[in-house]
Amino acid sequence: MHFDLPTLIKTFGYPLVWGIVFAESGLLVGFLLPGDSLLFVAGFLCSLPQTGLDISVMAFGCFVFAVLGDSVGYYTGKRFGRKLFDKEDSKFFNKKHLIAAEDFFESQGKTALILARFMPFVRTFAPIVAGIAAMQYRTFMTYNVVGGFGWGIGLTVLGYFLGKIIPAEQLDRYLIPIVLLVMFISLAPSVIHMLKARQRNKN
Repeated sequence: MHFDLPTLIKTFGYPLVWGIVFAESGLLVGFLLPGDSLLFVAGFLCSLPQTGLDISVMAFGCFVFAVLGDSVGYYTGKRFGRKLFDKEDSKFFNKKHLIAAEDFFESQGKTALILARFMPFVRTFAPIVAGIAAMQYRTFMTYNVVGGFGWGIGLTVLGYFLGKIIPAEQLDRYLIPIVLLVMFISLAPSVIHMLKARQRNKN
């Protein structure tokens, strides 16, 4: 799916990007979606005049829908709480992701809401765990906004400026390797955290 992102974004524009950002932040099936690479590619494409995409509109929309998505996740956790843990594992919902987010939330504290933005899987479930833990909504929103800004605007703008630096005739050559690098960097914290958690359990 990642390799089709440029074509999909060019075809469907802002609604596609914002819809995926919202779903990944606020819906349980969102962990299946390409959040980090999506934002980067969207910003990258905004640097190309022929796409007609404006970086200011794109980045601001990503920020808004990231915050809204996390708010929905928080409400889901607060409303349904521990019942989520009672569900049987399915293709679209696996308790291990929720448990991993809870473990990360407990070890990293409130800053987990910011750090989780840059961690696939965890970012989908962190606001749900915050809701389950009954974190004060004002506190949640503070960290939600900060994290949403850094992720939604930061990655999008990064893609835009890299698009401006790379010569137009070499875009196709560099885009896929850069997207793969972004995916690797975004997955690294999750892998490191899981390895540390596994090591602690052994001890």
